[in-house]
Amino acid sequence: MTESVSFSPPLALASLSGEADADWARAGADYAGAAFLGGIAIDADSRAAARDLVDRDRSEFLPDDPIDFIDRQLAALADVPLQPAFNVRSATLEPIADAARVCRDRDAFLEINAHCRQDELCAVGCGETLLKDGDRLAEYVTQAAETGAIVGVKVRAEVPGVDLPALARNLERAGADFVHVDAMDTESVIADVVDTTDLFVIANNGVRDDATVREYVDYGADAVSVGRPSDNPAVLARVRAAVDRQFGLERVR
Repeated sequence: MTESVSFSPPLALASLSGEADADWARAGADYAGAAFLGGIAIDADSRAAARDLVDRDRSEFLPDDPIDFIDRQLAALADVPLQPAFNVRSATLEPIADAARVCRDRDAFLEINAHCRQDELCAVGCGETLLKDGDRLAEYVTQAAETGAIVGVKVRAEVPGVDLPALARNLERAGADFVHVDAMDTESVIADVVDTTDLFVIANNGVRDDATVREYVDYGADAVSVGRPSDNPAVLARVRAAVDRQFGLERVR
């Protein structure tokens, strides 16, 4: 496990496009140790794709200046006791370092999005497309890591032709500190990534209760994350209690 990455409790709020901002993170801070804001499109092509998504009624962050937006959102969390992170989408390499420097200066993690599978995003070469272009994804990681930021990648299991453990190993070599894995219906992929790398591994998908947290802990995850119900206090309280039990923590009240 990468020593530079840690948060307590080992429960993260996972990004929700157009919804996961500083207010959302603040609302979940009583339950989680980290919050991944975003995702946000940071270059021209990904922003054009995001506008197309809005046209078909999806929520997206589309500020005039995305890098400034990242900075302002992270600044708004300066007094909140959790580890902030920002999930970014880009079809080109150039803006990655700019986003990474902001995250570095705000003591936040940068998370590169290789996860979103909407057709509009994949058509311009970001999101899940990056999983199938491991060399380019590794370049993104190196570009970000060279700024001194803590860098990770959000990935998805069950993508045809993608050997996720091998990809994770290459990302680690490129300078990644963590990997955030949407396990889909292949929860055991968490163990494969854990066994292949020394990355900090965050397990995502279906985390709702004691049984689902225990499964990911048994597979070796260093933390778990909650996605869609991350704005539901009842779910967060239940998962937090499960995290405390399964990771052997005693909650301080």
